[in-house]
Amino acid sequence: MSGLEFFALCFPSLFSIVDPIAAVPVYLALVGDAPVAQQRLTALRATLTLALVLGLFATMGTMIFRFFGITIAAFKVAGGILLFTMALEMLRARRSDVKATAEETIEAHQKEDVAIIPLGIPLLSGPGAIATAMMWSARAHHFAERTALYVSIGLIAGITLLTLLFANRLSRFFGKTGINVMTRIMGLILAATASQFVLDGWREAMAPAAQ
Repeated sequence: MSGLEFFALCFPSLFSIVDPIAAVPVYLALVGDAPVAQQRLTALRATLTLALVLGLFATMGTMIFRFFGITIAAFKVAGGILLFTMALEMLRARRSDVKATAEETIEAHQKEDVAIIPLGIPLLSGPGAIATAMMWSARAHHFAERTALYVSIGLIAGITLLTLLFANRLSRFFGKTGINVMTRIMGLILAATASQFVLDGWREAMAPAAQ
């Protein structure tokens, strides 16, 4: 598979799980009353956290599998199930507790610095995004595919940064209904990706038995 083909597969799934548009209401709730300079700094730090976390797990994915003795097929099935449960919540226009629970959100309102936690982790780069990055890392078999994965992560981080910087305008433009529609579309893409991961994992797990 060429790097461009790999990018065309991994970018939509990573983008749908990060879903920066859905993060806009939470971001504004946490920093909407802060000075503009502080809002921009928070957006930058949250986005850097997203890029670093996904980049780290994309790099170390196979090593983590080996350390815990987990097969890639098993991780694909488990990760696909996790992503599918999150996709169902997105299709209902709800924020999954896998990203951040109600208690974590309430606690975040009492914090002075929310850039890294909970915005960077787990809102933008939560378990679902980490699992997706690791699964695509496991599927990247040569330099062009790995480059495509890192480019996808960098591009998503850039889009997320722009989304947060213009959060007020986007919130007014889309409104609650528009954001919910976008979330449902992202949920549909994520559900298809999750199903493909489960099918791939099941096929790989059953391949030795069939031989």
